[in-house]
Amino acid sequence: MADEIEQQYNVRPELIKGRGGVFEVMLGEELIYSKKMTGRFPEAGEVEKSLTGKLSA
Repeated sequence: MADEIEQQYNVRPELIKGRGGVFEVMLGEELIYSKKMTGRFPEAGEVEKSLTGKLSA
C-alpha cells in the first residue's frame, strides 16, 4: 500500500510500527482509515480512494 500511495500521489508515506493489531492511516493530523474503528483491514484501493477525496478537495 505504501508503494501505491507513493506512486499515485508522489509522497513518501511514513510507516510507524504499532502494537496490538493497530493499523491506521493519517493525512497530517486527520484519520483517514482505522482498523480499530472498522474491525477489518482496508480493501484494495479503499485507502487510496479516501486520500484522493481529501487531496482533491
